[in-house]
Amino acid sequence: MPAYLDHAATSPLRDEARDAWVEASRIVGNASSVHGGGQAARRLLEESRERLAAVLGCEPVEVVLTGSGTESVNLAVKGLWWGRGAGDAIVLPDGEHHATMEAVAWLADREGAVVRSVALDAVGRVRPEAFARELPGAALATALVAANETGTVNDAAALASAASAAGVPLHLDAVAALGHVPVRFRAWRGDAAGATGLSALSVSAHKVGGPVGVGALVVSRAASPAALVHGGGQQRGLRSGTQDVAGAHAFAIAAELAEAEREREAIRLRALAERLLSGVRAAVPGAELLGDPVDRVPGNVHVLFPDAEGETLLFLLDRAGVEVSTGSACQAGVAEPSHVVLALGRTEREARSVLRLTLGRTTTEADVAALLAALPSAHARAASARSRADAR
Repeated sequence: MPAYLDHAATSPLRDEARDAWVEASRIVGNASSVHGGGQAARRLLEESRERLAAVLGCEPVEVVLTGSGTESVNLAVKGLWWGRGAGDAIVLPDGEHHATMEAVAWLADREGAVVRSVALDAVGRVRPEAFARELPGAALATALVAANETGTVNDAAALASAASAAGVPLHLDAVAALGHVPVRFRAWRGDAAGATGLSALSVSAHKVGGPVGVGALVVSRAASPAALVHGGGQQRGLRSGTQDVAGAHAFAIAAELAEAEREREAIRLRALAERLLSGVRAAVPGAELLGDPVDRVPGNVHVLFPDAEGETLLFLLDRAGVEVSTGSACQAGVAEPSHVVLALGRTEREARSVLRLTLGRTTTEADVAALLAALPSAHARAASARSRADAR
């Protein structure tokens, strides 16, 4: 088995989530049907919604189940834009996930949205004061709770407070945060009035050991985003379609387990990450940790190798039985420099020289040892390849 160090892309399916999916799939019935089978499906669906709400710190009715984190983000960004009361600007920090960036770009291209960018600081954090300066008069704002590449954790409560003070609806992308840092929708929303302040929050099942193809958007009771999908009017009319009861049940089980073990796992993963980073620095003295060194997702080690191509390193490590990434899996195979690293003020060359090493609940000391054993040779070959390319 390869050493898997790409948990930020997806986390292995938990046995408990698989068992929950199998259990729920035995129910034959559409959750919108009124007969016995349909009502059994409805009961399990609503129980799953209640369990997810307990983990996310919201009300069950605020949980809108989706087919992915990407769909959740699109429903939030486009839905809040279409349902806006006033304004034509969207506040968008640099370095956001491509799902958010592309949704905003689509609105700018097709519907005339004006994008107000917010620069990141040197460790990839969205500074609340910089965020607040762009909010007045905006139609909506969006931001990551935790950066999917660098692992830097933002002050979600401060961003939500700034949006509330400015009277602007806010969407938070918590896909990379769930299971690693506390996600507290109602607490972050605070006493925001009406449809402003924190209005929506995105999460995804497969990041916490649930099934791929299941996500959720928490939508405040006070918010009224427009729907992307129309039909039967399910889920407050925000996401029509037959609901995935088995997927929802498996997501709820995985989310509960991830939250229950979060603090304990954070301690273990930080220790493993520290050993990994120490070993990387010993093998490659010029290697540099990117992102906030303290306020970061516990298992994220985002490293700049200044004299090697990240993509070359990835392929060489893969051949040695170690699976890592150069950044977001959504951009896998795209030969572009990391927009996140560029947003840190780094050069294009540096933005092509990174690896994202991410640990999770199945990561062991042996996995870390495998990476450290394979790295010296892989780095030497990658550095030599870049040197030859530079000499051409």
